[in-house]
Amino acid sequence: MNKTLPLLLFALIGVHPLLAQTRLYVHPNAETYVSNTKVIAILPFKTEILLRPKRLKQTTPEQLNEMEQDQGLNIQKSMYSWLLNKRKQDKLLVDLQSPKKTNALLKEADIDIHATHDLLASKLCEILGVEAVVSGTFESNQPISTGAAIGLSILGGSAVTQNATLNLDITHKDDEIVVNYLKNLKGGLSSSTDDLVNVLMRKTARRIPYTKTPGQD
Repeated sequence: MNKTLPLLLFALIGVHPLLAQTRLYVHPNAETYVSNTKVIAILPFKTEILLRPKRLKQTTPEQLNEMEQDQGLNIQKSMYSWLLNKRKQDKLLVDLQSPKKTNALLKEADIDIHATHDLLASKLCEILGVEAVVSGTFESNQPISTGAAIGLSILGGSAVTQNATLNLDITHKDDEIVVNYLKNLKGGLSSSTDDLVNVLMRKTARRIPYTKTPGQD
């Protein structure tokens, strides 16, 4: 096997080449699902922060829970911004519901916005008035800031090694998963949620059916 190929591929996404894993599933009838989708909503992500023992002792369960919930909301907003930018570039085939509206509708329905992973997509789509929802989990060993540096570099070389795993689903209102995307990154990552989402999504966008491929009308 040519060992230079994986090195080249992983170098393109800006992480250590030997410490990243990607798995992408696309439904066989994805194009049909996309053609029947007008609007998608992005849910707050379920996150888990695995703190180092020393910091964990300094953090109460309430503080950790708040950090995880904030991070879940930050990923929701960053994912929306990333997809919205694609929409403005005419590279997204569906419309987006704003996180503000999504979260407001969930609260009106007495649903905990941080516990939507326990509910079926069919119910969530009915409440939100959309055809599909983006949901997922995110696990990291460091909290990700919304913009301020936390001592990490996208090129590595930091004293802190950032590990992150994203598991993303796009699920249709009939509860069929149209896209599942698992991405694991280990090494130096950027310090903001926006940059992290960009690293996680930019290469996959070419292969998910909700985005236009080059030459597509």
